[in-house]
Amino acid sequence: MTTILSNGSADVLSPYLWVADQSLRIVSVFDDLKYDRADADMLSPAMRQHLVQQLKPHGFRQKSGTVLEHRQSGVRCIMPKFHALGASPFDITRFAERKDGDYFVLTPTQVACQFVDNYDLEDAVERIRTLINRHPINLFKLVDYLEDKPAHKDFLAAIGHLKYVQREAIEGPNLRRLRALGSMGSALRNFPLA
Repeated sequence: MTTILSNGSADVLSPYLWVADQSLRIVSVFDDLKYDRADADMLSPAMRQHLVQQLKPHGFRQKSGTVLEHRQSGVRCIMPKFHALGASPFDITRFAERKDGDYFVLTPTQVACQFVDNYDLEDAVERIRTLINRHPINLFKLVDYLEDKPAHKDFLAAIGHLKYVQREAIEGPNLRRLRALGSMGSALRNFPLA
């Protein structure tokens, strides 16, 4: 994917879109700055629309409701289907099929879950720190869905540190002006142009 995009990574397209992990082939779409543990963790229609708009100039076309495909290379961006209300963000890719070279497009919280499941504790925490500084995550939801397995139990000890990292990131200059994609249109409607 990075070779398809002119400047080497999707983060140059917008602060809302970022190739979060090249080896896991994961793209993160910014969700929000603040969360409630009851928030649904899924790509909203506005998040999907932003992805389509940003990748279209780079040769991607929407092949189906959940797949964008690059015309020349055949690389696909797959938005895994949300299967059930209350489903674990750790399971988002479990039933999704992906070919070599395809990318999953996920919420930041789902990306963090992939890091917890695919990297050792130190590496996962460092990757999540980097993620949080670009796209904050729903730490409460992540904690709620940690399972009774060693990697998840070990990760629980890092939550306090990540809460601090996230608070600092949200108050910092890079994030404080960002708004959820779905809220941008409604905010603009409140300010008439004429």
